[in-house]
Amino acid sequence: MSARDAADEPVGRPSAEDAESFGPFDKGLWATDSGGLTAEVLRGGELDLFSGPFAYPVMVARQSVLTANIATMSTYTRRHGVLFAPHGKTSMAPRLFADQLAAGAWGITVATANQALAARTFGVPRVFLANELLDGRALRWAAEQSAAGWEFVFYVDSPEGVGAAAEAVAAVPGGRLDVVVELGRPGGRTGCRSVAQAADLARSAAARPGLSVVGAAGYEGGLPDTEAVSAWLRDLAALGDAVADLVPQGRLPIVSAGGSAWFDAVVDVLGPLRDRRQVILRSGAYVSHDDGYYSRATPFRRHPEEGRLAGGLEVWAQVLSAPEPGLAVLGAGRRDVPFDIDLPTPLEVRGTDGVLRPAGDAAVVKLDDQHAYVETRGTALVPGEVVRLGISHPCTAFDKWRVIPVVDDEYRVVDVLRTYF
Repeated sequence: MSARDAADEPVGRPSAEDAESFGPFDKGLWATDSGGLTAEVLRGGELDLFSGPFAYPVMVARQSVLTANIATMSTYTRRHGVLFAPHGKTSMAPRLFADQLAAGAWGITVATANQALAARTFGVPRVFLANELLDGRALRWAAEQSAAGWEFVFYVDSPEGVGAAAEAVAAVPGGRLDVVVELGRPGGRTGCRSVAQAADLARSAAARPGLSVVGAAGYEGGLPDTEAVSAWLRDLAALGDAVADLVPQGRLPIVSAGGSAWFDAVVDVLGPLRDRRQVILRSGAYVSHDDGYYSRATPFRRHPEEGRLAGGLEVWAQVLSAPEPGLAVLGAGRRDVPFDIDLPTPLEVRGTDGVLRPAGDAAVVKLDDQHAYVETRGTALVPGEVVRLGISHPCTAFDKWRVIPVVDDEYRVVDVLRTYF
C-alpha cells in the first residue's frame, strides 16, 4: 500500500483510478459536488479521518495491518513451499490484488465469470475460477482469452459442465480451456461426491478437443475439525494422483484447496506433494482478517509460532441516540457492516473532545438497515460521539462499500481502495 510512481504501474490497478474523482453518491465520503474530491487528494496524506471530508458511517482500512497481513501469508506459503492464489472475491479491490501479486502470489482466485472479467481487465495475469462455469458467453470469452495466452482455470463437476466448456471451445477458432475436476463431499456444496466419480469425469473431459484437464481441486470449508478436513484432503490428493496422467505433458498437475480457517491442514496434507504437484492455496479473508469469526478460526491460533494476522477493517459509526438507560443507537446497520456470522464488536469510543477510550463491555445486540442497537453495559455513550466497530467476516464487508479510505495509525488518510462487485 505504499505510494507508487504513476509511470511504474503495478499489475492489477486500473490507471483510471488515479484520476478518479468522487461525489455525492460515494458513501462514507462527504463530497458535495462531483469532481471536488479526487483520488490524488485522498492519497496525499493531508486529510484526517475525523476532520476531513468524510461522513459517518465510514469504513476504513488500516494500512499497516493490510501490509503486515499480506506479508505474513506470503512468508507462510513460501516457508511451506506452496503456491498462493488468494481469493479475490473477498475484496474485489485491484489495489489489493496488485499488492498480493507483488508479494509473490501465483495468481488471483475468483468465484464468478464477472469477477474473472474484472480481474482480466485489471491486468491479473493468472486467474483461478474456483467454481463451475456453464455460461456459454463467458466460456467463449474465456476460450478466446486463453488462446491469446491468458492463464485461466476453472472447475468442472458434471457432464453438463464438461459439455458446455467443449461447446464453447468448438465455437472459438483456436480456442482452448483448462479445467480442474472438483471434489466435493456428500451434503456439501458443489463438486463430485467421490474420487471415482471425479476421476471418470476427468477422463471424459480430457477426451474433448480443446479441453485440458490440469488437476484436481476443491474447498474444505464447512468441515467441522482438523481430522475431517485432513481426511477430505487425503481424498483430494488421491484424486490428484488419479488424474495426473491426463494432464498435458510438460505441465505439473494442480492440486488446490484452501479457505482461511484450515490452511494449516492444507499445507500439512498437500504440502509434501509439492515436488510433483502445483499445490495451490486459495485463502482470501486473511488480507484484512477481522475482529470476529476469523480472529477465532485462524490457524495461527493453533500455531502462533507461524505468524499473526490482525483485523484491518473498521467501521466508525456515530452515536445517534441514548434513549434509555443501558441502550445506545449507532448510525450503522445491515447496509454498512457484515452480520451473516457475527454482529460487529465495539472496540473504542471517540469522545466529542477527540479523546479515545475503550468500549468496555458494550455489545451490539441487534441491527436494523441503518441502526445498531448497543447494550452499553456500563460504558457511557453520548450522542455525537463515534464508535469504532470491528467487523466479522470481511467477505461481506468490502462489498458494502465502493470507496474505502486507507488510513495510517494516526488516522491520516494515505490511500483509497475502490471495490468492483
